Amino acid sequence: MKAFIVLVALALAAPAFGRTMDRCSLAREMSNLGVPRDQLARWTCIAEHESSYRTGVVGPENYNGSNDYGIFQINNYYWCQPANGRFSYNECALSCNALLTDDITNSVRCAQKILGQQGWSAWSTWKYCDGYLPSIDSCF
Repeated sequence: MKAFIVLVALALAAPAFGRTMDRCSLAREMSNLGVPRDQLARWTCIAEHESSYRTGVVGPENYNGSNDYGIFQINNYYWCQPANGRFSYNECALSCNALLTDDITNSVRCAQKILGQQGWSAWSTWKYCDGYLPSIDSCF
């Protein structure tokens, strides 16, 4: 029940901050940030399934008390420092709130670091993005 209340509160608050992108706008921005074009279909798939392309999303509490942040739902136990001061390894050396802004640079850089350390399977939604994906070529 607690998780349901948190989800409802987040859903109501979501329009108040962040922005909603689409597949092509995300692909173009990531390309402009230097992400290899052959990765863009995977990244857009992950963003679709993790956050519905929304930058301002904080996910519900996970089993270990952590939360996931931003367009790629990056976990605060390992990758960013939550505002409440809770322990974090903070491997991306940034505040979790930096993952919630309209500027996706921090989210992209942190997601690339995660990919480099753990691979695509770091995202639980990878199962939807492993295999054939539609081309993003029409976005450019």
